[in-house]
Amino acid sequence: MGFAVMSMTDAAANRVKVIVGNSGLDAKGVRVGIKKGGCAGMEYTIDLVTEPNAKDDLIEHDGASVWVEPSAVLYLLGTEMGFETTSLRSGFTFTNPNQTSACGCGESVELKPADLAALAAQRQAAQPA
Repeated sequence: MGFAVMSMTDAAANRVKVIVGNSGLDAKGVRVGIKKGGCAGMEYTIDLVTEPNAKDDLIEHDGASVWVEPSAVLYLLGTEMGFETTSLRSGFTFTNPNQTSACGCGESVELKPADLAALAAQRQAAQPA
């Protein structure tokens, strides 16, 4: 089994399926990326996918498809994408082990590239002997 860049919760998968179902376009899923911006330096991006990019990593869960932009992979390794609704907002959430800080409003984050050596060691330790 290959290594998935990200995982997604059932709530996130359900929300992706709703977005795709309501798009009215030939939507196939969403694409997650990062861009420079906000007071902490980076922001997550989510765009509708009508034509998948062959270079993107594909994450699938319960019939939902999420593509990850190649430029974002090192920053998103090990991230869990969720979805929450509170009394003040609803939206996708990212539990990201590569996040070093976030701004006070929660709209932007500071990310560091994943430590590939540490990830490889964790994966090796998790495999049965």
